[in-house]
Amino acid sequence: MNFPRSKNPKTVVAIPAKDEADLIGACLCALAHQSELADDIVLLVNNATDRTAEIARSFGSTGGRLHVKEVTLSPAQANAGTARRLAMEYAADIAGSQGAILTTDADGRVPEDWVARNLGWLRSGYDAVCGMAAIDPADEALIPAHLIDDDLNETKYKALLDEIDHWIDPRIWDSWPRHTHRSGASIAVRSAVYAAVGGVPHVSQSEDREFIAKLEGRDCKIRHDNGIIVTVSGRRLGRAPGGMAETIARRIIQQDKWADDRLEAPQAALRRAQLRRAARDVWTLPSDCRSLASALRLPVSQIQAFMLSPWFGAAWAEIEAASPVLRRKPIAMASLPHAIREAAPILHLLRHSDRPIISNLEITHDDMTVLAE
Repeated sequence: MNFPRSKNPKTVVAIPAKDEADLIGACLCALAHQSELADDIVLLVNNATDRTAEIARSFGSTGGRLHVKEVTLSPAQANAGTARRLAMEYAADIAGSQGAILTTDADGRVPEDWVARNLGWLRSGYDAVCGMAAIDPADEALIPAHLIDDDLNETKYKALLDEIDHWIDPRIWDSWPRHTHRSGASIAVRSAVYAAVGGVPHVSQSEDREFIAKLEGRDCKIRHDNGIIVTVSGRRLGRAPGGMAETIARRIIQQDKWADDRLEAPQAALRRAQLRRAARDVWTLPSDCRSLASALRLPVSQIQAFMLSPWFGAAWAEIEAASPVLRRKPIAMASLPHAIREAAPILHLLRHSDRPIISNLEITHDDMTVLAE
C-alpha cells in the first residue's frame, strides 16, 4: 500500500488485559528493557476483578509513556476481539497517521529486540509484521506429552504446506523461511495501513487472524519473521473464549477431532496454491481466463468480475468463497502423521525439480499423481 512512510515513526504498543495481576509485571518489564524503546504503551484493562491496573500504574519506568485505560465492557462486548480492537484504537490515536502500532498479549514477554526488529521491517517498506508465539518452557513442562505431540504434528504439517505454497506461488516480500503464525502476541502495523483497512474487525475472537486477512485483502506487504518469538503462558484457565488456554484445556481432556481449520490434505493444498498462482498471473497481466474459470468450475463472467478488483487479495478471497474446487475439507488430527508422509515427497520434488513445476495451469492429473507418490 502506498502511504507516506516515516523513518522514525512514533511507536505505540497496544496490550489488552483482563485479570493479569500475576503476569503484567513481566510483560511491562520486557518492554522496559528493549534495545529500542517504544514511545508509548497503551494497557487496556477490561472488566478486571484484580489489581492489574494498580500494579501497572505502580510499575515505574516502562521506557515509554504508559497509558492505563480501564473499561467495563457489556457482556456482549466483553471478549478478546473487542479488547484488542479498543487497545489498538487508542494506540492509533496516539501514534498518528505516520506512526507504528505494535500489539502483544498481557501474559507475553517480548524479546529485547522486539520493537527494533519490527520497526526494521516497517522502515524498510513493509506494511505489517507477524511474529511467533512460544509457550513458556516452565508451563510447557506441565502439559501432557500427547498434547505436545499433537502440536508438533500440526506445526510440522503447517510448515510443509506453507513451503509447498512458497515454491508454487512465491511472494518475494515474504520469502522462505517464514512461519504461519497470526498471533496477537506479536503483530506490528503502520498506522496509515491500520486506518486504511478499518482497523481490527468487530469479532469476538480470532481477531488477530481476521485482522491479517483484512491486510491480505488489500495486498499489504506482510513479513512473517521467524526471528521474532514472544514467550506466552501455557495456562489452562484463559481470560477469553477461543484462545490458547481454552484449546490446551480442551485437548488435555480429549484430542480434537479436527486439526487447525487452515489445514487440508496435501493434494488440496497443492491445488489451491497452483490455482492462486494462476489467478495472480491473470490479475497481474489481464488475459484470457477461460482455463482458470474451467479449473475453478466458475463462469468466465464471474472470474472477469472478480478480476476487476484493485487488489489481488480481495479478488482471491472472492474466488475462494465462490469456487467449489476450493471448498476446504477438514483434516482429522489423527491423520496428521499420514498427511505429513504424503506432503514430504511433494515438497522434495518441488525443491529439486529441474523445471518450474506448476506454473500457471501447467499441472495435469498425471503431475498430481506423480507428486503425491
